[in-house]
Amino acid sequence: MPRIGLGTGALGHLYTGVSDDQAEATLEHAYDAGIRFFDTAPLYGAGLAERRLGRVLRSKRRGEFIVSTKVGRLVDAEGPTGGWHFDFSYDGVMRSLEASLRRLGLDRVDILHLHDPDTHVEEATDSGARALRQLRHAGTIAAFGVGMNRVATLVRIAETTDIDCLLVANRFTLLDRTAETALLPLCVEKEIAAIAGGVFNSGLLASPAPGATFNYEPAPQDLIERARTLAEICGRHGVPLKAAALQFPFHHPAVNAILIGPRSVAELDENLKLLDLAIPENLWADVDASDALLR
Repeated sequence: MPRIGLGTGALGHLYTGVSDDQAEATLEHAYDAGIRFFDTAPLYGAGLAERRLGRVLRSKRRGEFIVSTKVGRLVDAEGPTGGWHFDFSYDGVMRSLEASLRRLGLDRVDILHLHDPDTHVEEATDSGARALRQLRHAGTIAAFGVGMNRVATLVRIAETTDIDCLLVANRFTLLDRTAETALLPLCVEKEIAAIAGGVFNSGLLASPAPGATFNYEPAPQDLIERARTLAEICGRHGVPLKAAALQFPFHHPAVNAILIGPRSVAELDENLKLLDLAIPENLWADVDASDALLR
């Protein structure tokens, strides 16, 4: 698995709209820059992100890239006003994947995640997982996992289901370490590949100021202050907060990849530049000792 993947939530109109031209330019630029791992989901823009990603990837050699998408949220109607409903059943998984492949214009995806089965764990790990095992056995997918931000549920699924990988969103970041205690050691023990998403905690670690978001909602003032403390620590070492946030997840052996979510070529270039920035080791020690962390 490549260490850097591009998540397409922002290209599916997360927070603000993105034009077709801007989305396609961002994806093409990512491919030109060497990114070969792309994560998407039917939820992102009610199919829009998958269609945009598919238009770009259909012109590439299939064996050169990895695509992950998700099941469990079936799109009822595509488009800006399109809706969806939860369905983690065997039939729901099969229908969701069929629709995703149509939107992507591909004959297979590499990774299929159960998407936020917070209140549907039994169905997801029984009927849904049965469908995923069948798809993996048939070679329609290479691996399956689960993607969500509730650590306790991720631990439960990792302990009871034969997942190959998992996507932990917003819970292993420079600020929020709640995946560190139980989940990531379990991944090491069971050889489950962990992918860290939401490395900016949905925006707070990109710009810790009033109006910033945390968990896709307005960040409370105490969390803004915690993020500012981390920014001050990074500043003392001459390192931008964004750079530390992007590079932090790689310090755990369970983490195979991170996802970045740029909505433009400029944001993508900034992320790639910050990922290459040298960070002194003593910065991590100072951050680890900070009272600002969520553990």
